[in-house]
Amino acid sequence: MKQRLWRFGKITIGVLLLVLGVIGLFLPFLQGILFLIMGLSLLSTESPRAKAWLHCLEERTGWRPAGSHAEKRRLDDA
Repeated sequence: MKQRLWRFGKITIGVLLLVLGVIGLFLPFLQGILFLIMGLSLLSTESPRAKAWLHCLEERTGWRPAGSHAEKRRLDDA
């Protein structure tokens, strides 16, 4: 029961962040991309489609998580 409630909460918050992200794309005072990335990051644990969208958004924006392989490789080269 607790796991179902946790999953429902993650999905709800993820969808809310996605909605804020879409709104933020049109309003200058909200960071739309930031909310989209946060919402997709949260939803990517539950949905393969959200994971694919997150990967696409990461490629377009050049954003990488702190523990990504590219960053580790860059630190090893230095």
